[in-house]
Amino acid sequence: MTQATISDAVRPAKRWRLRADPSAVPEGDWPPLIGRLLALRGVETASAARAFFNAAAPMPTLPDLEKAVERLARACREGETVAVFGDYDVDGITSTALLYENLTAMGATVLPYLPHRDSEGYGLNNAAVDSLHALGATLLVTADCGTSSVDEVATARNHGMDVMILDHHTVPPLLPAALAIVNPKRDPNSSAEPSAGGICYYVLQALREAMDFPEDDGRMLELVALSTVCDLAPMVEGNRALVRDGLRAIAKTERPGLRALMEVARIDPAGVDTEAIGFALGPRINAAGRMAHARLAFDLLVSTDETEAREIAAELDRLNRQRRQATEDAVELADELIADETDAPLLMVGHEDLPAGIVGLVASKLVETHYKPSFVYQRGEHESVASARSIREFNVTGALRSCSDLFVRFGGHRMAAGFTAKNEQLPEIKERLIAYAAEMLAGQDLTPALEI
Repeated sequence: MTQATISDAVRPAKRWRLRADPSAVPEGDWPPLIGRLLALRGVETASAARAFFNAAAPMPTLPDLEKAVERLARACREGETVAVFGDYDVDGITSTALLYENLTAMGATVLPYLPHRDSEGYGLNNAAVDSLHALGATLLVTADCGTSSVDEVATARNHGMDVMILDHHTVPPLLPAALAIVNPKRDPNSSAEPSAGGICYYVLQALREAMDFPEDDGRMLELVALSTVCDLAPMVEGNRALVRDGLRAIAKTERPGLRALMEVARIDPAGVDTEAIGFALGPRINAAGRMAHARLAFDLLVSTDETEAREIAAELDRLNRQRRQATEDAVELADELIADETDAPLLMVGHEDLPAGIVGLVASKLVETHYKPSFVYQRGEHESVASARSIREFNVTGALRSCSDLFVRFGGHRMAAGFTAKNEQLPEIKERLIAYAAEMLAGQDLTPALEI
């Protein structure tokens, strides 16, 4: 039986749930259907509707923004060596590219660093910090990671480096001793949910203003749109405006890498939309980190050479095809391994033949099939790297925090997270996660909802 047949056979039924009250139609000069669609998006007043249609991207309240801008401005004016440590997904890669291009243009020497998914795992690590210090970095900026990196930030500070964190992941009880932690989740009153690329954009916009640097000509917005769509940031308010303007910029982009990527994906630039980003461009960018090294996608985005861009885009297209087949094989293996455990409130499965680059995709398939929080890991020689995907009713990062003493490192969002752990800890991790899920999910209706 193929994986698709297994999934189709056991996929749970869904209950319908309205996103909002469809009768709360805002007054305005638009067709009834548009009014109902606005209501389903929670837009219930005429002023809210006008704001929705004419969305701008005002600067949200960002903790430590002034500290970050002041330190970056000094680094640019004095030509310091700035290390930028990103993540290996689209959000992390585009964030790293944004910082690299802009800080370089403003006078800094920038060392971009994207970790290897298999050998380094998610998040800042001490070996990378040591390496960047040895290369002369005096300022370390993390992009799309770092909020939980207490020990690694301490290592950087012991080297005499200043550390700045630009991130949007869940904030732990203990924060790193960084110079600035620009993370909207630190503000309990903030409703802003930008991607890491969005945060980098806002910081760089403030930096441009502080340094009297020319306004962005659209190059930043191209990357921010990729970041926002691929990280599934909610398409409201500032995010919607950034994506709208970013799509317009992509349609007329002069960036060789984006043009080459759209060519291999058979996307007409004039018709590029969020679907094209989410299902064609994004997977090819992600394929670099999943199947090879994220640096390949970074090099594509910042390339100024047409020939180089075409070569890299062709390689990413090949890696994406390879990723599709590897995912099908891995899901089939995971289904076999989990067959006797599907009654548990939480699923956790691992094997040396489950590639670390696609365990998150496999976890997503398990959630889709069983509607249970799912952890999938590649078992390494000494350590294992896991990705988790969750359901609406279960905070997966909260679950990880409940047994944080067992991890080498961990981090993530409410719905998606990951960890690295010593192999000898895996049985206890599984036992404690299942017990936590049993307690948190007791008595809940776990029929998946279809929002309409």
